[in-house]
Amino acid sequence: MNAFPEAPFGPADSLELETVPLAVIRHDGIRIADLQDAFDRGYGAIGALFADGTLIPTGPALAIYRGDPMGVFDLELGFPVQAAPSAAIAAPDGARIVASTLPDGAAVATTVFGSYEELGAGWAGLVERAAEAALRPRGIWIEVYVSDPDTVPSELRTDLLMPVE
Repeated sequence: MNAFPEAPFGPADSLELETVPLAVIRHDGIRIADLQDAFDRGYGAIGALFADGTLIPTGPALAIYRGDPMGVFDLELGFPVQAAPSAAIAAPDGARIVASTLPDGAAVATTVFGSYEELGAGWAGLVERAAEAALRPRGIWIEVYVSDPDTVPSELRTDLLMPVE
């Protein structure tokens, strides 16, 4: 099973993440209150590079949180791409689009259907199910936004991937 399956994940599917090239915008030391602005500006800047052919997407939008998502954390917003940028690309708004990779290794995953407000409960359930299997989070939390953000909120699909030890 890979990180970007056609079918939704079950309650706590195990998988082995493979390195995938990404184009991202990094935000260091941010909080939940900063997310809306980061998301709005970030995806638009990268999307413009798809429109002009600079980057070629190979999967849906994603966000990688590193650290404590309820406190201060680092964030990468971006997309899997055919080839990551070889050098930073400056966006018109001053953002820098850089190369990254999807973290590799063991992970558990689940799918949440519904509005983005449902994601907290989805994460709590995944952490609980992983603990029952004696798996511990590595401090990396990945959200894959499978549905277009214009989808009716009740039909949104978000895959949650949690690398584990």
